[in-house]
Amino acid sequence: MGSLECERSVTGYAARDSSGHLSPYNYTLRTPGPQDVVLDVIYCGICHTDLHQIRNDMGMSNYPMVPGHEVVGVVTEIGKEVDNFKIGEHVGVGCIVGSCKSCKACSGKVEQYCNKRIWTYNDVYPDGKPTQGGFASTMVVDQMFVVHIPGNLSLEQAAPLLCAGVTVYSPLKHYGYAEAGKRCGILGLGGVGHVGVKIAKAFGHHVTVISSSNRKREEALDVLGADEYLVSSDATQMQKAAESLDFILDTVPANHPLEPYLSLLKINGKLIMLGVVPEPLHFVSPLLILGRRSIAGSFIGSMEETQEALNFCAEKNVSCQIEIVGMENLNEAMERLHKNDVRYRFVVDVAASNLDK
Repeated sequence: MGSLECERSVTGYAARDSSGHLSPYNYTLRTPGPQDVVLDVIYCGICHTDLHQIRNDMGMSNYPMVPGHEVVGVVTEIGKEVDNFKIGEHVGVGCIVGSCKSCKACSGKVEQYCNKRIWTYNDVYPDGKPTQGGFASTMVVDQMFVVHIPGNLSLEQAAPLLCAGVTVYSPLKHYGYAEAGKRCGILGLGGVGHVGVKIAKAFGHHVTVISSSNRKREEALDVLGADEYLVSSDATQMQKAAESLDFILDTVPANHPLEPYLSLLKINGKLIMLGVVPEPLHFVSPLLILGRRSIAGSFIGSMEETQEALNFCAEKNVSCQIEIVGMENLNEAMERLHKNDVRYRFVVDVAASNLDK
């Protein structure tokens, strides 16, 4: 098992201030305990949240900050009480690395809703040591917050599923859309939305992509496999599609009107919010009450659902549209993400950078 009772110095890429510029940063990992898994990072996806955090867009960033919460790696050491993982196994780490383990959320196996959850980065452990993410050579993680990567799922493809994938998978299961045959809308075709199309299709649903222009029509239909494409700025198209959808997964992480999309829902339809929008959203209540429609929300997924999502995507051969970049290109990738210049998820090849050498 190796000696775990010591801190170790590692290298990551950190932002030092709200400019968001990432550069090499040496720091010390927390001392591993008996329940901990030590992993060498191989790949890490880039989420839009990473961009918000390094630039302090939400006013809660602490520096230096090593981002990254779509982490795939290989186990190098395990604590004496770790019974679910072996050295040499490929594993994943998502958005959280800790919780209280005793509240109703944790007891109900929805630890992502624990009020004492610990974020993978930009947070602190109970001992006060800051958490740092996957843009680094090595991580130490409680085994409860580590998942297995299925053998038939490529490691680079697994990375985006640890955040974007489970973010879509969880509400489909929770809100009763695991059975085939529903008419699903995907609002926003970015990192989460494009995975949403593929997972919803794998569940057997009829999928309509809703976007503000025709720019992504060909990709949505011919590459991602959507059944229909709806331009929300086209009043004629929107009127024709009124009351046609059972549910909509709203992946847009910016302020937008809700009324046009509520009108697309059938009676009892749901608009499920997945994007983090810091400003108030507005709608008129008759659109809800006259169709018994509802606005709901969902946040990533539990550890159990994360494992399920990986297994499901491996079984159904669901893949993400990714672009692999090196650590030396992180800042360029972040700038391109800011400009929405990616189809549809960046994945960083961390291992190839040999950070600790």
